[in-house]
Amino acid sequence: MTAAAARFAVQWTAVAPDGPVGLAVSGGSDSLAMLLLFHEVAPRNFCVATVDHGLRAESADEAALVAAVCADRGIPHRTLKLSLEKGSGVQERARAARYAALAEWVKAAGLVAIVTAHHADDQAETMVMRLNRGAGLRGLAAMRAVAHVPGAPDLPLIRPLLSLRRAELQSVVAAAGLVASDDPSNRDPGYERVRTRDALTSSKAFDAKGFAASAKHLAEADQALEWIVARLWSDVTQTGEAVLWRPSADLPDTLSLRVLERILSAFDAPVPRGPELLRWLGTLRSGGVATLGGVKGDARKETWRFTLAPKPRH
Repeated sequence: MTAAAARFAVQWTAVAPDGPVGLAVSGGSDSLAMLLLFHEVAPRNFCVATVDHGLRAESADEAALVAAVCADRGIPHRTLKLSLEKGSGVQERARAARYAALAEWVKAAGLVAIVTAHHADDQAETMVMRLNRGAGLRGLAAMRAVAHVPGAPDLPLIRPLLSLRRAELQSVVAAAGLVASDDPSNRDPGYERVRTRDALTSSKAFDAKGFAASAKHLAEADQALEWIVARLWSDVTQTGEAVLWRPSADLPDTLSLRVLERILSAFDAPVPRGPELLRWLGTLRSGGVATLGGVKGDARKETWRFTLAPKPRH
């Protein structure tokens, strides 16, 4: 076993689910390295899919490259073809369509999770982008090693490479004698991530592994807050049409906001961005009545009462 595979084996053991998984492999160096590492560490525990978004003429050849690598190693492979149109928000639309296609494939194939090749450099870029947006603790924790697939909350999304650097993964591909595909959009400064990547790599003042380590610590702190909120939730009462909560006057806003998020979720209401939730909390703390996401909060008494707001009459 190579040194890189030995390190990967430790990371994978820490997050591996009970059952076969589906690897999302585009043909780029990151995901191609993940495929090779999986083949060395867990040769009978995964299948591979490549999503062809249909946005570039080269994408079909890239999918064929992954298919050939898999065929040489006896790995089941599937190409998932999409037909997306170029235009505004194409990366966001492609991401949503990609995860939807992968989720459908995984469930149909009887797999238990999707695995992606996000690594330490990706983690650093995500953290910096969120710093620029003024994100809170949850956002700065960036990508988690185990999360849920967007749009499929019952399907785990696993990222076992978050402690590995981009250069390490490129070395794995080179050692196998393979040439990874190249997506020119990864060099397009029109995208925020590319600009962030250029800033981080243009100076020795930044250490991607340091950012990734900090994101891990923040994720642990976020988990600690969720542990506390789970216990606060035991003080919340759900009775028929209402949810009742009597918060302590000195409860920190961070914890209060998370309880309010759970209350909204109890009504299947959308959870808005932080500023809207914070304004709602402010009104409730002042003893007012306010509606957010279709949920009416009434704090005129010590016990706050939440109900579905009446639908507007036309």
